[in-house]
This record gives sequence, structure tokens and C-alpha cells, in this order.
Amino acid sequence: MHELTIASQLVNTLLNYEREKPARVLEVHVRIGKLRSISIEQLTYSYNLLIKGTSAAGSKLVIEEIPAKIICAKCNFTDDLDVKGDSFHFAVPSFTCPSCGTHLNLEGGDELQIAKIRVRELNN
Repeated sequence: MHELTIASQLVNTLLNYEREKPARVLEVHVRIGKLRSISIEQLTYSYNLLIKGTSAAGSKLVIEEIPAKIICAKCNFTDDLDVKGDSFHFAVPSFTCPSCGTHLNLEGGDELQIAKIRVRELNN
């Protein structure tokens, strides 16, 4: 269950941010590529569990799933890679362009980043 580890690192990052600023986290926006094979439900559950009793309690986790794209450099064919389950958890197969037969390049889908944090500044 790597979602718990990811949520733990995320919450620790937010709590450190709060200590440095001073501010309270209201929302955290995270971008997660579909190739990461992360369960959004498990990550959200873990996040909500870990913020209980902390200064980040009540904050909202907003997740944007980023599709992987397959792109042909020769004919410019582009499509989203349909990722189902854990089918690409260990290796991404090679793809051939349906239009011209050239090898397709993979772009994106492996993101895992904090995109934005919405906070309320505290007065000292």
C-alpha cells in the first residue's frame, strides 16, 4: 500500500510548510499520472486519516489525474494511452502507430507532484 507512504510524505510536507510560513493549509492540489498506478481512493483515505489531529485537519486533497499520451514523431498521431488497473505497473510496452507503423513515443503519465497549495495566512 504505497498510497499510505505517499500520503504520509505529503502530510509531512504540508505540516513543515505550515511551520515555516505561518499558515494553515486549506487545500492541496496534487497531479498524479495514470502510469503511477496509485489508487486515488486509497490516497484520499490515507490523507484524511493522517491529517486528523494535526494543524492540517480539515484541509482538502484535490487530485488531478494526468493521462499518458502516445505520440508519433513521423505523422503526428496523438492519443491518450488507455491505462487499466496495474497493467503498466512494472513496464510500459512498446507501441506502434496505427497510422504509419512508426514507434510511438510516450509522454507524461508518470507525474507525482504538488501542483498548488491554498493556505490561510496566520497573523502573529
